[in-house]
Amino acid sequence: MFTTKSNQIFSQAIADYHRFDKVDMPIDNPYKNGSIEYLLYLKNWIDTVQWHLEDIIRDPHIDPEIALKIKRRIDRSNQERTDMVEYIDSYFLDLYKDVPVAENATVNTESPAWAIDRLSILALKIYHMAQEVARKDVSLQHVEECGRKLAVLRQQQDDLSAAIDQLLEDIAAGRKYMKVYKQMKMYNDPELNPVLYASK
Repeated sequence: MFTTKSNQIFSQAIADYHRFDKVDMPIDNPYKNGSIEYLLYLKNWIDTVQWHLEDIIRDPHIDPEIALKIKRRIDRSNQERTDMVEYIDSYFLDLYKDVPVAENATVNTESPAWAIDRLSILALKIYHMAQEVARKDVSLQHVEECGRKLAVLRQQQDDLSAAIDQLLEDIAAGRKYMKVYKQMKMYNDPELNPVLYASK
């Protein structure tokens, strides 16, 4: 199943990041450039770094200038994240380009890669919730509450994984077809963001 491999790669990327736990640590992607494994690892690495940037920026004592730099970095990261989703969808579009589409085939509510994006974020939630369950400096109530949340997250991961695998099976069989829209993010575009084009 595709998601079995995806979840393994996400866990690997998260573990690799946390060996150093530094947002500026350069990525050392172990997979062949251009392969789907390479894209999945890179996608999750971007998500993992952004997760930690989001933590850092919420420090109530953070210097405002540093916070602004991090906010700009998060904006760039969001664009990279979107680009990675589109690269992964391009992989699927190419993989299934010759599949005959059934006359009654339907389009899914989201593309495979956007569902995989949610799966990547879930892997991060599971890792960090498990860290909370393992803490020794908190109350038993905290541990128990986080344990219940962790169980829900793991169930969610199972359900989403099954749904993605089913979607890919349906596309491979022609029961569904891919229709991918570019995200067209406007806030980073100097031609579309009114604050940016007014400042020219």
